[in-house]
Amino acid sequence: MANSYFITGIGTGIGKTFVSAILTEALKADYWKPIQSGDLNNSDSKKIKALISNEQSFIHPEAYRLTKPLSPHAAAKLDKTTIDVKKIKLPKTKNTLIIEGAGGVMVPLNDKALMIDLIEQLNAQVIIVSQNYLGSINHTLLTIEALRNRNIPIAGIVFNGKKTPASEEYILQHSKLKCLLRINPEKEISAKTILKYSKKVAL
Repeated sequence: MANSYFITGIGTGIGKTFVSAILTEALKADYWKPIQSGDLNNSDSKKIKALISNEQSFIHPEAYRLTKPLSPHAAAKLDKTTIDVKKIKLPKTKNTLIIEGAGGVMVPLNDKALMIDLIEQLNAQVIIVSQNYLGSINHTLLTIEALRNRNIPIAGIVFNGKKTPASEEYILQHSKLKCLLRINPEKEISAKTILKYSKKVAL
């Protein structure tokens, strides 16, 4: 199989799906969201399908579709199921694969396993989505340290939202990671927006 990239963030609601769409378009890659919690009628997979323009990308079905918009372990309990991390297998494809996580690396999947356990199992390179807010340097560096403690390869960082050069430069200098893309605030996210940024990816 070709390269696989796991898209994680320093928190929730910081643009992982937006970034996943850009990378899927840029690489004409396949897309896979292993665990979808809530919003099943407008899932991230459906959003990606609506945002990409190329005809090569394939959207693979989720391993778990949970009905409540909660942390995966809590959503699974309400659905009277348990997420079995060992049963989550990479979809078969010869194409590059973009994998979108839920929340950050320490999000619980069941009583024992965290998202970082799934990342490690899937053996994918990680792309971190960071967004500026008070505390985001700390959250970004903690994410990087957690991944490095397990020797999980990190392909680089995407900065999404209001530009904050001082914070971004500190993160890059301290981590020695590459900035793959900088995304400005956008009033509307459309296929045109995705196409625009797809041409700027430095991966």
